[in-house]
Order: sequence, then structure tokens, then C-alpha cells
Amino acid sequence: MPGIVNDLRLAARNAIEAGFDGVEIHGAHGYLIDQFMKDNVNDRTDKYGGSLENRCKFALEIVEAVVNEIGPDRVGFRMSPFTDYMEAWDSNPDALGLYMAKSLNKYGILYCHVIEPRLTKAEDKELEHSLLPIRKAFKGTFIAAGGYKREDGNKAVGARNTDLVAFGRLFLANHDLPKRFELDVPLNKYRRETFYTSDPAVGYTDYPFLETIA
Repeated sequence: MPGIVNDLRLAARNAIEAGFDGVEIHGAHGYLIDQFMKDNVNDRTDKYGGSLENRCKFALEIVEAVVNEIGPDRVGFRMSPFTDYMEAWDSNPDALGLYMAKSLNKYGILYCHVIEPRLTKAEDKELEHSLLPIRKAFKGTFIAAGGYKREDGNKAVGARNTDLVAFGRLFLANHDLPKRFELDVPLNKYRRETFYTSDPAVGYTDYPFLETIA
């Protein structure tokens, strides 16, 4: 995989030269890196397939290359061991998440961003899977994501279940989300049907800011 790893290394360098503070390596949601890590889709028989260690090798080679290029304090890694996007799922997601968290410690990266087990976080019952072992294993800043709202995000940080909470859909519909959270005011409702359209405005730049609402 030297070619792909080198391309991503150069992309990281270009990002810094363009003025970005850092890069997040996307190892989640069924994309290429995630496909290597998950045993349901990785059927390789070479050094990148089979065992958990082999399946994670590609991801860690990318991390190492990017860290060597721009420094560990400019690198984050995102993963979703519990999701099954594009049929990319793993038979032992807890072991996968824990192995990656411990492995990422070796590179001293800035943060690890992990997606919550889908549709279970908000239920008032014991979870089948939890981010807590991964959070405890990773020694840097830990970011959790997955359907959080203002109240449960604050609760998760307050309980030290995570250091930070990431918001996606809410931010898409509320470009002033931090201000709305600060004032505890109603949010724009996102329009899911516009998430993956090619229109440059509808669903992206047409949501009203707080000060424009009468």
C-alpha cells in the first residue's frame, strides 16, 4: 500500500501548507480504511488481512506516515468500530476499538474521535457496547459523536465519559450552534433529504442564523 499511504502523507502536508491547523484521518463509516479494519469485508490473505493486527496495519501505516509528515499534535483519527455502513462491520467491535486506541497511543496523536454504538446511547438501559473502554485506553483527547444533543453532550463531558462531543447534523442546520447552545434556544431542524444533493445552497447555506429569526 505504499502508493496510497504516500498520497495521504502528501495530502496532509498540502493541508498544512494551505493553512489548516491539522488533519483528521477518516477511518470510519465504511470508507477504505474502515474496510481494511472490519473482518466482514476484509477477506485479504496477505499481511493486511486475517488477524486483527493485520487488518489494522493499513490504518496504522497511514497514521505513522502522516505523523512523520506534519507532527502528532496536528493529527486526529476517526473510527466507528460499532457501525455497519456499506456492510463494513466487525465480529468483535470492542476488541477492534480497544486495539486501535492502544495502538494510536504509540504515535502520540492529538485526539481519537469515535462514533457511539448506533441507536443505543439515548436509551435508558445498559448498553451492549460502550465507548468507555476505548476512552480509558486512549491517552490523548477523546471525542465522542453520535446523535448527541446539548443536554446529553454536557452530561457525557461532565461524567468524564468523553473530553469533547462532536456534532454533525445539528451543525449542518445551525451554523451558529455554539451560540445557540450558550443561550439554550431552539435549533433549526435539519432536512435529511438535502444531505447528499449537489445543490450548492439548499440544505447547506440556506438555514437561518439566530439573529435573522424574528
